[in-house]
Amino acid sequence: MLAERFLHRPASRPVEAAYHGGQTRSPAQQPSVKHLHADVQQRQWREATLNSGPERSKRQRVLTRSQVSQTEQMFSRTAKKALDINLNPLWYGVIAEIGAGQEVARWFFRVGAAAGTIAKSVSAYDMTISDAAYGAAARYVTRERVQAMLDSEYLQCSLTLRKQRGDNTAFFAFADTVVARAFGKKNECHGWLGIKFQAKPRQEANTIMVHCRMLDATAQQQQEALGVLGVNIVHGALTHGSDHAAIINSLMDDLNRSRMEVDLIDFSGPLYKDVDNRFAALRLVQKRFCDAALFNPQGELQIPQDTLRKKNVMLVRGRFRPFTLLHNDMLMGAAQQFFCGPDQTYAGNDQIFVSHDNDECVYRDDTLVLLEMTTNDMMEGGDLLDWTSDVGIQEDAFIQRIEALSTMGYSVLISNMQRYFECAAYISTFTRESIVIALGVPSLQQLFKESYYADLPGGILEGFGRLLKFDLKIYAYPTLDSATGELLTAASLKVDPSVQKLYEYILDRGTIVSITDYDKELLMHGDVSREVGESIRQGTPYWEKLVPVHVRDQIKSLGLLGYRTFSTAPVTTNGLPSHTNGHISAPVSAQEKARA
Repeated sequence: MLAERFLHRPASRPVEAAYHGGQTRSPAQQPSVKHLHADVQQRQWREATLNSGPERSKRQRVLTRSQVSQTEQMFSRTAKKALDINLNPLWYGVIAEIGAGQEVARWFFRVGAAAGTIAKSVSAYDMTISDAAYGAAARYVTRERVQAMLDSEYLQCSLTLRKQRGDNTAFFAFADTVVARAFGKKNECHGWLGIKFQAKPRQEANTIMVHCRMLDATAQQQQEALGVLGVNIVHGALTHGSDHAAIINSLMDDLNRSRMEVDLIDFSGPLYKDVDNRFAALRLVQKRFCDAALFNPQGELQIPQDTLRKKNVMLVRGRFRPFTLLHNDMLMGAAQQFFCGPDQTYAGNDQIFVSHDNDECVYRDDTLVLLEMTTNDMMEGGDLLDWTSDVGIQEDAFIQRIEALSTMGYSVLISNMQRYFECAAYISTFTRESIVIALGVPSLQQLFKESYYADLPGGILEGFGRLLKFDLKIYAYPTLDSATGELLTAASLKVDPSVQKLYEYILDRGTIVSITDYDKELLMHGDVSREVGESIRQGTPYWEKLVPVHVRDQIKSLGLLGYRTFSTAPVTTNGLPSHTNGHISAPVSAQEKARA
């Protein structure tokens, strides 16, 4: 009876104390030595079992559950945001997730009180089930797919519950569709997330759409980061409402750039009728939530996975204040050597046909021409671009620059990348095709200044090692020597003696290529961008012959860059601005010209 009473006794403090040398029990409570010995053997067998095979995995999972509080401490803001939403009786909606578990919904269930917020949580993993719910799709991780998910779930939730609680409830639907790390693969991991929501009951819905890249090494880590980003989006939309800047600022709470990149955000609906999404894109770049924002010729924000995929890329970096005929001549000269066969490239109202026999040439239709502007100044002692500052962003200047370049049919890349190897790494993430960077000889000279790489452990050798691994080409546009007036090409350029051998090696291996087709008269104008800027500010017509037609018309119609009619500005007898003294200015220094 004693043994039976011991073996069937519920666990109690006195029993635990007896095993650990704690409190002693009365003789009536003590099991026999025989039974104690049998119990010890049973415990030893159980420990051996738990430390091997599937039982060990089960115990590890139990231990993982015991670390919940530690995880919530790590993501304290995320947990607080989820709980704040759960405790607010105004919001009620649906969470639909495909591709990386149900990590967003999990946060709301995890912190408690989810019954007041979540009407439904769903994950339509099967393609047939997904198509039945949201309509057929050729691709499943797209903006169109997440929009279909939002529309379907929001409509179902709001229509079903409108009569019951529509007067006191602001409905919402959150959705995401992602491709996470596949087992044993190193695939590109990205996703679309969005929320469709009412700011107040019975109001028209608003939508926020986000595209992200997941950078963690494992699927489990990516799921964790995705859950945090989703909570940030839901909380930002429901609590900040029309304050789109606050929503952007909160996107990466409890995250960092080593885990997540947000490269697109789009606001639509009554709350955001005055929001320019191009400005929102610049905010993402400025806050370093992503490296760059990409705009198509219509000025619409694009994701690089779609735009750069299987494309050759020709990139020209500059300030483009404004885009001049010198910029255009550089592009045309590079195109002459890069593109195969008869093709046409547009510059203003001009059509330039290029044809070239070259084994390494590419076709224009397979190539994206990118005009890139960086928020970091590459030149020594230079100023930052005029739309960024320590106190904020000059929105109008930014939008006008994008529009000016887009009117000529070019895609525009706004980046926070300082060095060319960073640009090459960014582009090569999304395409394996040819990359060409077109730049002026003065900028090429800057690339071979050791001070430019002072922060790299390997100095200039590391910088060029990181550039050359992408097997790209640098097309160098010539300039005139400021001292002698002689033509400076990539072949005749002399850099600092300490790196001259490095320059010659890179030139000989074919990485640096001289642009041979150029307008000699344009070179005589010196710093064309400076000449144009001064002429515009002084109100003379001199600048009009140095820019494409589209740029000229836009500057006049919008009054850009301080434009005013030339009738009020002092001019010389030959019509040139007075600051030229009737002559075309002499060539300027290489450093000044590189800032064009």
